Amino acid sequence: MLVAAAGAAALGAWAEGALLLFLFSLGHALEHYAMGRAKRAIEALADLAPRTALVRRPDGSTAEVGVEELAVGDVVIVKPDERIAADGFVIKGASAINQAPVTGESIPVDKRAVTDPAQARANPDRLDAASRVFAGTINGSGAIEIEVTRLASETTLAKVVRMVNEAETQKSPTQRFTDRFERVFVPAVLGLATLLLFAWVVVDEPFRNSFYRAMAVLVAASPCALAIATPSAVLSGVARAARGGVLIKGGAPLELLGSLDAIAFDKTGTLTSGEPRIRQIIPVPGVAKEELMAIAVAVESLSDHPLAQAIARDGKAHIGTYTDPPATDLNSLTGRGVSATVEGQRILIGKAEMFGADGVEPLSQPMADAIEQLRQTGHTTMVVRRGDQDLGAIGLMDTPREAARTTIERLHAMGIRRMIMISGDNQRVADAIAKQVGLDEAWGDLMPEDKVDAIRKLRAEAQVAMLGDGVNDAPAMASATVGIAMGAAGSDVALETADVALMADDLAHLPFAVGLSRQTRSIIRQNVFVSLGVVALLVPATIFGLGIGPAVAMHEGSTLVVVFNALRLLAYRE
Repeated sequence: MLVAAAGAAALGAWAEGALLLFLFSLGHALEHYAMGRAKRAIEALADLAPRTALVRRPDGSTAEVGVEELAVGDVVIVKPDERIAADGFVIKGASAINQAPVTGESIPVDKRAVTDPAQARANPDRLDAASRVFAGTINGSGAIEIEVTRLASETTLAKVVRMVNEAETQKSPTQRFTDRFERVFVPAVLGLATLLLFAWVVVDEPFRNSFYRAMAVLVAASPCALAIATPSAVLSGVARAARGGVLIKGGAPLELLGSLDAIAFDKTGTLTSGEPRIRQIIPVPGVAKEELMAIAVAVESLSDHPLAQAIARDGKAHIGTYTDPPATDLNSLTGRGVSATVEGQRILIGKAEMFGADGVEPLSQPMADAIEQLRQTGHTTMVVRRGDQDLGAIGLMDTPREAARTTIERLHAMGIRRMIMISGDNQRVADAIAKQVGLDEAWGDLMPEDKVDAIRKLRAEAQVAMLGDGVNDAPAMASATVGIAMGAAGSDVALETADVALMADDLAHLPFAVGLSRQTRSIIRQNVFVSLGVVALLVPATIFGLGIGPAVAMHEGSTLVVVFNALRLLAYRE
């Protein structure tokens, strides 16, 4: 543009050179203003957290301090209708918290104080969602006190803002294509302009006309609109997603999410509530139910697996007069169960398939019969063995999420043609849950490495996403076209491993994310078509005589059309 303006001035076409610079500057000013709107949508996320917090000192006094001065373990007082200053857990009071700024949930979530602050302090990553709070969310009508679990720079909100900003630098497939195209196109245009400088040798015209035509072609072929066509859409799409409680880490997953043909769902914690309950307890003859449960609770209290937590939580009601014997040396047998030591004896707790394999003695016949009985009724089963004696079986059931069926129906309506549940549970349990949520396919009895193989098999046939909790399913998520994590607001692992993170523990956000991705893909295609179309129109037009003024007006006009088209994503609704 500057070369063309200088060339126009050299020819004495001062008015055209001035018009070129004026329109070019005006176009870029409007373009920066428009792009600033998308950036401000991201910066607004960072402004959600308050700058100060009211801290209660150990002596009972209070002081207002900057949030960057908060330390883990500080107690922060949050008054009604105030924004929460830090991630933590409620230790006093109860209230309804508006978590929409972080998770996108439309309805305030009831929060209550933890029953055991010392236990919550020792295991902050295992906090109940009903007691966990996030920086930037808004307190309701009740005054609460929270204990800080993360520094200001490490809060969930801070990580989301950081990742959204980083997403700008991660290029989408279309942007990588346009970059490759420009590496060929720009030298070709410069070569064409150089050739046109010598048109007077072939065509009977003065050098002045050839020079002017070459300058006009430079203006017409400048790929400004093409360069910004994809980044503007990606920036707007990522910002809109973050505002809706969906973290998308860059242009690649944003585009790929809209190209999905299949989605694989983990079962526990994804399609189901992730809170299985003990439904049946079957001790072997000669073993008291209370003894069986006391040992199971002692061992499973050391594990953070959802099934283990369910046994530790619900099992206490079945112990009776027994006290929990101390358990030590917990060893996780990935995908199968756990082993530990209780009162000097080895305890094994896990799936029936663990017994009779890898040197472990098979189940006794009474135990095998009990497992079959539980599985016939759709229970997830756990066997407890002490030394070489089977103690009994525990039957648990998980309930499907309320939003699971409607979400799957919406995805079907959007054209996702294949949806599969993959689970480590027994095939009959997987089939029972799949039927309840409306899935046609369920693959059960899968170890973590089997899930990876299943995803690779699906990916060979179609573009597939893996939706899981981001912890146990991380390898499978990494193998999918797009890895999607559920309930990432409280999980560092989910935020780090997934390409897309649904911040709330809510399946209903998935159709929103897919729909936004498809709209983004559509707008990117429109932008590329407009930007290339204008260049394809203007280059021959300037060769055949179109002036610099009209060329720059159309050129800058196309750039503005591209940017404002991308900004439509900020107002996206399903």
